[in-house]
Amino acid sequence: MSVTISFLGGAGTVTGSKYWVRAGTQSLLVDCGLFQGYKPLRLRNWAASPLQPDDLEAILLTHAHLDHSGYLPLLARDGFRGPVFCSAGTKDLCKILLPDSGHIQEEDALFANRHGFSKHTPALPLYTRQNALDSLALLKAVPQRQTFSPLPGWKATLQPAGHILGASSILLEVGGRRILFSGDLGRPDDTLMNPPDAPSRADTILIESTYGDRQHPRDNLLSELGPALQRLAARGGVAVVPVFAVGRAQAFLLAIAQLKERGVVPHALPVFLDSPMAVHTTQLFQQHPGAHRLSPHEVQSLTHSATLISSTDESKALASRHGPMVILSASGMATGGRVLHHLAHHAGNHRNMILLTGFQSPGTRGATLASGARSVRIHGRDVEVQAEVVQLQSASAHADSGQLLDWLRQAPQAPDQVYVVHGEASAADALRIRIDRELHWRTVVPEHGSTWPA
Repeated sequence: MSVTISFLGGAGTVTGSKYWVRAGTQSLLVDCGLFQGYKPLRLRNWAASPLQPDDLEAILLTHAHLDHSGYLPLLARDGFRGPVFCSAGTKDLCKILLPDSGHIQEEDALFANRHGFSKHTPALPLYTRQNALDSLALLKAVPQRQTFSPLPGWKATLQPAGHILGASSILLEVGGRRILFSGDLGRPDDTLMNPPDAPSRADTILIESTYGDRQHPRDNLLSELGPALQRLAARGGVAVVPVFAVGRAQAFLLAIAQLKERGVVPHALPVFLDSPMAVHTTQLFQQHPGAHRLSPHEVQSLTHSATLISSTDESKALASRHGPMVILSASGMATGGRVLHHLAHHAGNHRNMILLTGFQSPGTRGATLASGARSVRIHGRDVEVQAEVVQLQSASAHADSGQLLDWLRQAPQAPDQVYVVHGEASAADALRIRIDRELHWRTVVPEHGSTWPA
């Protein structure tokens, strides 16, 4: 029986992961992500897909980030009714992220219609909060490190991958082939998450390459963040910190609490977490004590180191406060949500600061800010950027190039082939070259829409 993989996302780009695995008359999808970043990529979310709901019998999710799970409400809205297998942590996070994604899309469409800056009349959300809520019924939690059968004759095993709560690599066994999907791999020295499990024996490995062309700096988050917040406090400014609600927000809350405990930054420096999604995610660390490396005291510090903002009115009220203060708000690449209102309000003041907390996909506002642009487009208008923009290099939850190679080196035997995915073209090709030269394994960077043997 021939087994093939079609790369419908996460190929040639660091977003939209979708891997369609077919064996005989059966098929399933590994990851079901949204495209983000450049407009041509985002338009793929709206385009007719070669994958129809009736083509699929099941879905496996590596983790809950929207570039891996955020297309699920659309498939479910259009008729997909099969099971969606994932870890318990991923299921809990999807309950937070997917409805929030639908809500943000509805809010952005309403805002565009109210202010008339959309090219479409009326502007519509890709999907609604209700679509997302409906899709949650399909999620089926399975224990990590335990093999199960997603389809008759197929086997799958979720293996901890670090990165965020519930993140997994997936070993899929079908048609005599063993296919390992790395998912997003965490760092072995991550401040929040345990290191990834070593890879299982596999005939084919799909390896992510977000940081395939980079090494993380030796500085840690505390040594980078401390001086920035000292400067901010000294000049009485406001720091706007676009954070990923899952993982990055919690890492920053922990770091700020530690900096205050050590006297590096003023203990009285106000910190606000303005993201209901991040607030709920932070609480999940208490419910999954074995899925991370934090002590009970550190978990407690997450929920006590900031004022948690829930309502829209509370968020709007922050605009009337004066610095110094720190506002953490989703999303991590400034692609939507409340953080855009904070950026629009504070970016024009030279006393203020914009703290970018990790990789910024090309085409996002975060990438525009990181490039040193003096204006950024928000809600249909150009916002002047006079605030100090600081891009932190040590906060990423992704393994870097050397750590990805180290993970592959732990494989019990060489695979037949490696597919390098989930990276920009330069990062993916740089990792391909390293795998070829250092491990001497057959390595391919598949193109979007291509189909390859498993």
